[in-house]
Amino acid sequence: MDYAFWDASALVPLCVFQQANPTVQALSAQYRIAVWWSTPVEMRSGFARLVRMGLLSTNEHVQAQVRLDRMRSDWLEVDPSETLREQAERLVDRFPLKAADAQQLAAAMVWCGGRTKGRVFISGDSQLLEAARQLGFHAVEA
Repeated sequence: MDYAFWDASALVPLCVFQQANPTVQALSAQYRIAVWWSTPVEMRSGFARLVRMGLLSTNEHVQAQVRLDRMRSDWLEVDPSETLREQAERLVDRFPLKAADAQQLAAAMVWCGGRTKGRVFISGDSQLLEAARQLGFHAVEA
């Protein structure tokens, strides 16, 4: 099974069953997961936000964190580096991205060694997907 680069917005639904959709489930069966180093922080922030909004119970929150921990044991994680930071700095100048999204996209660039053609980038964020498309990724909406 090939790897795809997954943004946190695409992974949260795999851990929170109320948010799961058939597209994300199918993608998870098709692609292994490559992520940016801070993706778990973003995911846990998403879980906590759902709890604060009353959309996730305490028990469901714990279950989502357990699923995240299981998922982490099998994914490929791109670590921080000077190259990645420089790439993210260039991306915020070029595209209307938040800092965390630029870091996600820079991590994807590092993951594929800058050879984006044919590489899959999965996200639920339309701005991030558009930037990924412009960089040559096969951008897939989750």
